[in-house]
This record gives sequence, C-alpha cells and structure tokens, in this order.
Amino acid sequence: MKKYGLPLIILLMSILYIFFIPSDPIAVKAVFKLIPMILIIGYAYMNMPYSKTRMHYIILIGLFFCMLGDAFIIWWFVYGLAAFLVGHLFYLTGFFSRWKFSVLRFACIVPIALYAYFMGDKLVHALELSGQESLIVPVIAYITVIALMLWSAIMTGNLWAIAGSILFTISDSILSWNMFISSISYSDVYIMTTYYSAQFLIARSLAGFQRSTRYAAIKHFP
Repeated sequence: MKKYGLPLIILLMSILYIFFIPSDPIAVKAVFKLIPMILIIGYAYMNMPYSKTRMHYIILIGLFFCMLGDAFIIWWFVYGLAAFLVGHLFYLTGFFSRWKFSVLRFACIVPIALYAYFMGDKLVHALELSGQESLIVPVIAYITVIALMLWSAIMTGNLWAIAGSILFTISDSILSWNMFISSISYSDVYIMTTYYSAQFLIARSLAGFQRSTRYAAIKHFP
C-alpha cells in the first residue's frame, strides 16, 4: 500500500481535481483540492522510519500548514500566503537540522539568491503599478523564506527533498507571475501539477532521513 497503492490514489485524486472538478460550487472545489494533501500527509507519516526524530514531525507540521494554505488561499489570499510561509519555515527548520555541508551545495545559494531577486523585483514593480503596495512586504517575506527553504533542502543532500523543493519554487513562481505580472495559459494546471508533485516528493523524502546516517538508504547530491 505504501509503495504503490497510496501513491496511485494520490495521483488519481490529483488528476481528478486538476482536470475534472468544476470551479463551481467553490466549496466542492475546495474539498477536492484538499483531498490529495490529506493523502500526502498520510503518505509522509507512513514513510517515516521506525526511529522517528523531531525533524520528521517538523516536516509533517509543514505539510499540514501548507494544506491550510490550500484552503485559505481560495477565499483569503493573505491568510493563505501566511499559512504557506509558516509551512516553509517548518520545512527549512527541518531541513537545516540535517545540514550536510559541501562546497557545491553551499554555492547553490548564489543562483537561488539571483532568482529570488529577479522574481522579487518583477513582483514589486507589478504590485506598485497595480496599486497593491500593501502586498509588497508579505510577498518579499515569502520569496525570502521559500528561497531559504530551497537552499536548506539542497543542503540536506536528499534528492527527494531537493526535487520537491525545486518543484515547489516553480509552482509558486508560476502562481505569482500569473497573478501579478502576466497571464499564463493553463496556469492552474501547471501550478497544481508542480505543487502536488512537490509535496509528494517532500513527503517521500522522510524515508531517507534516518536517526543515524549510517542506515540512510538514499543517494545524495554531491
């Protein structure tokens, strides 16, 4: 069930939400949006090793706050943004606790910072033009936190966590670009496809974070 059954159900429910559930009524749409995340949280728990650590529960709490963000953002964008920000804070706290230094991984902060600056500059300019200056500080804070989250995942060397964090960054980039800068065709499909994939991979990464690295059965980014 853990290896094939639950991932298949997550995939099917994600496809159902993305491609088949209509926008109205909004309450029904919201319920089906949350179902894949509820299943992913269950999958994350099932992937925890027998010897669980505080880090595993921190990532689990991060998944929960992201699920709250899924719900809030439908009706209250700022509250949804805040919930996701808290989720990322839990993610980066958990990932930084499994820091594995290497020069190559550490150097990744440079392209991440450049990309964060690029997105921040574009978004601030767009918010100023649209008269939404009140969102500038929350958006900058969110960009900063998700950039640190991505770097923290890279510093673990866990390929599942790295891939999931990259996809999460892509998903949020598409969402913010489409919402504030310029319309993107099929944006909902791209956003949710990368988002569910990101959360699934982060959940899957928990299996590779053992109490002792001696027993970790996962390849690592050099």
